[in-house]
Amino acid sequence: MNRRIFLTKLAAAIGTLSITNVMAQPHQMGNMPISGHGMKGMNMSGQNMGHMSSSGGNLLPESALPKNLPLPALQSLVNTSSRPGYFFSFLEAKPVTLQLTPEVSTEFWAYNDQIPGPAIEVFEGDTVEITLINSLPQPTTIHWHGLPVPPDQDGNPQDEVLPGAEHTYRFTLPEGSAGTYWYHPHGHETVAEQAFRGLAGVFIVKPKNDPLADIPVQNWLMSDLKLAADGQIAPNSMMDWMNGREGQFVLINGAHQPQITINTATRARLWNACSGRYLNLALSDADIYLIGTDGGRLEQPHKLTSLLLTPGERAEILIVPKKSTQVSLKALAYDRGKMGRHAPEVTRDLASVVMTSAALPTLPEKLTTLPQLGEATATKTLEYTETMAMGNGQHGMNFLINGKKHDMNRIDLTSKVGEVEEWEIFNNSHMDHNFHLHGTQFTVVNYQLDGRTRAPDYIGHKDTINLRPYERVRIKMVQNHKGLRMYHCHILEHETLGMMGQLNVV
Repeated sequence: MNRRIFLTKLAAAIGTLSITNVMAQPHQMGNMPISGHGMKGMNMSGQNMGHMSSSGGNLLPESALPKNLPLPALQSLVNTSSRPGYFFSFLEAKPVTLQLTPEVSTEFWAYNDQIPGPAIEVFEGDTVEITLINSLPQPTTIHWHGLPVPPDQDGNPQDEVLPGAEHTYRFTLPEGSAGTYWYHPHGHETVAEQAFRGLAGVFIVKPKNDPLADIPVQNWLMSDLKLAADGQIAPNSMMDWMNGREGQFVLINGAHQPQITINTATRARLWNACSGRYLNLALSDADIYLIGTDGGRLEQPHKLTSLLLTPGERAEILIVPKKSTQVSLKALAYDRGKMGRHAPEVTRDLASVVMTSAALPTLPEKLTTLPQLGEATATKTLEYTETMAMGNGQHGMNFLINGKKHDMNRIDLTSKVGEVEEWEIFNNSHMDHNFHLHGTQFTVVNYQLDGRTRAPDYIGHKDTINLRPYERVRIKMVQNHKGLRMYHCHILEHETLGMMGQLNVV
């Protein structure tokens, strides 16, 4: 029996197991905790999954949360500094109970009592100083996802802030770093839980001279929410750990299927802040142009029919309504090769969009100029694998890079500051995984699948990219700060279970 058939059959068998013990002890998987800082060493290998189900228990129906309310704006983090070019503020991570409906109140973990966390907006060249106050029951960090900050300021799992403690992050954003970023925890083996409990916020770096400044912009942060029948955040089921967590609610700016109004040609910044959900976005009756990726603008707009955003990816698009109408922003069904007996993939309505017809605005001949890195003088190769096993009545699973799970005490790769490198990442597994690299942006050289090589559809700055099963992607980048960097799959359950490595930049 080949590996793919074995994995699929084994996962299907595991997915039908009962849930007899999970509801009584929601934070336990066999004899190992599946949430909290007690997850140290957990990789699902050799652990007893006999008490886990595919669903994790009864869930709150989708009809329980209101929809078609106006899209809420993201609330901004207040800059308390009066110095030009300096941003100073505080973020407190703590539990907070929010009333979702008159019948449903839910305890989240939030930054400054907000879901999503407050939006941070600065300009390239600014110095940022933010103090994290940890009022959680676990250690935590803040990772500045995609931002070119020094490693010791990037919230690595080695630099956790203990409960009751504070830590100040300070960095200066270089010229040319304008883009669509975000922030979230990156503690050791706690990132999955802290993210699904609500800890995330957007970080926007604006260019000092923006040729598109006259075009209005909206911010859409998309996140997943999985609520148990009592309205509380549900723990991860065994299937969540295998496939990546997906809730019954997909929220935009914390709202369930809101109404979005677009009165003219409009820019939209998009974030996929979900733990494991892939969003293949589509909007009818409008021309959609991709104008920016994770780390900044494209040189030329790229017209889209749909846009796939995997967990952690961002984009900036230009929406030009072709007529005055009301349509749905949809997440088209996307098969990423999940294991086990899961629900079929379906197209979901994420929002109702009321549009007024508009003309394409006049755009500059070039939106930006991307730097040319030149020829690579070093290469690296990574391989993603999944392994499952059965023995002694137990089922186990590992998510690995180059045959190893993440080890805080091991350096996996070494790079030199300023050296141009080409990395090849091979997804040697049956399901989609994505790849995220800390501290820098990269450009895609090409993709290889089924013996065919193809160039990317467009060139832009990326820090997170998808790989289909058995696909290879070659990327080019340079690291500009010495220190420890992480790289990993951004399906947060897979990252937490070990699909992560450590790069030392010297």
